[in-house]
Amino acid sequence: MGTRDDYKFLTIKDAYSSINQKVNLIGIILEFGFPKRTRGTDYCCSLRIIDETHHQTGMSVNIFAENAERLPHVAAGGDIIQLSHVMVKKHGEEINAVFNKRYSSFALYKGEDGDDVAPYQFSSKFLQRDEDKNFIVNLRKWLVSFELREDASDFPMLREIKEGHINLACKFIAVTLHKMNGLSLFGTVLTPLRMQLEDEMSCPLPLQPECLPLPRELLCTLPTVGSILRITFDIGVDKNYLHLLPIGKWIKFVNMRLEVHAGLWFGVFTPFTKLRYTPNDDCLILECQRLYDERISLELGRMPSSSLPLSTCITEVNYDHVPYVTLMDVLTHLEVTAKFKCVARVVAVLPCEPEKLCSPLGTYRMRLTLEDPTTRIHAFVLAENGETLFDGYPDIDNLTRKLNRLLGISDCDDSIGAKDAPRNPPWVPFCLKSYYIDKSDIWGCRYFRIFDTKIVGEE
Repeated sequence: MGTRDDYKFLTIKDAYSSINQKVNLIGIILEFGFPKRTRGTDYCCSLRIIDETHHQTGMSVNIFAENAERLPHVAAGGDIIQLSHVMVKKHGEEINAVFNKRYSSFALYKGEDGDDVAPYQFSSKFLQRDEDKNFIVNLRKWLVSFELREDASDFPMLREIKEGHINLACKFIAVTLHKMNGLSLFGTVLTPLRMQLEDEMSCPLPLQPECLPLPRELLCTLPTVGSILRITFDIGVDKNYLHLLPIGKWIKFVNMRLEVHAGLWFGVFTPFTKLRYTPNDDCLILECQRLYDERISLELGRMPSSSLPLSTCITEVNYDHVPYVTLMDVLTHLEVTAKFKCVARVVAVLPCEPEKLCSPLGTYRMRLTLEDPTTRIHAFVLAENGETLFDGYPDIDNLTRKLNRLLGISDCDDSIGAKDAPRNPPWVPFCLKSYYIDKSDIWGCRYFRIFDTKIVGEE
């Protein structure tokens, strides 16, 4: 396969000055993406590698093959890749290495957790030499002491996110029906709402991004504190590589696309999204875990962080002796019939017309959609519980004002369904009661009712 000089490894620093030359590289995989189709008939994947000479940004490597099976199947960030006869190219301001399927070769080795110097995957043209083993051993030793210095602002908290492409650090917790569910421990993922309340009858606000509720067995395994972010695959991303996302492990996503639909955030894994090497002692991850552990140890740790300090100027509850829980606590509670105290916001109401909140018999009958950072639920307000909530049967003007306060509609809006102004419902305490209708099936559908909650006078 050539002369001995053909097998000489260049450092990444030296490779940057070798534009339009074929070089051999060996480095740690800092970032890697899933295989995707090119505009032609090939498949490709992108990696970013680092070594001790260029460990902050490293070098991007684009690898092409006839099919996805012949591309590198990276087991984890932090593994080692050996590349032979790759061309160094300059594209705009960035310099990268290009793997040509006709003459380039690669081999993958375990990273800091590996002892075996044999590759776990290699291409057909790869030829290993005994001298290569020293490079692998030395890279592993360097990786143990290496600390990737990242600006915390590069991975914003969920309460700081905006629509578009961002980086995100989260704990991967479940896979279901071509959906990925990632739990971020950073905080509230809520936005002002622009949905029209009048649409609740024909097009109700969804309780979750999925068409159907998650199976209860899966639901009960999800954390009850923190925001759950659903992540889906964009067109063009191969879904056969979900095994690369380890359940229960922290992951850093680079260039994830975030979107909002019906007031719910979800992430999209695009062809340009990559996974970044995330060691167990990563400083950012340790800090996130510390903040989470600290939060759940506090007496008010199960309340939305954005609701503190809690204001009780809108509702008051007669359940002072009961600690606050999250709506996910309510959904996953072991017993079907139980009582809870929560802090949530009202994102929808049915019916939305104040004059229709009572049945023809004159009793209250309405459904509120409650939301906190963990989930959404429907909660009914019926009969005497409605009398408590609205303090009897006030006239339409007073009833409208009370309902508007729950929904976050200002007095300057023309109506409950004001079309242009976004709603930002306030955080308010509620007492909730869970129950089931079919008493012969204790695992049947759970329902929730608001009780012992009253809208108090305006400030």
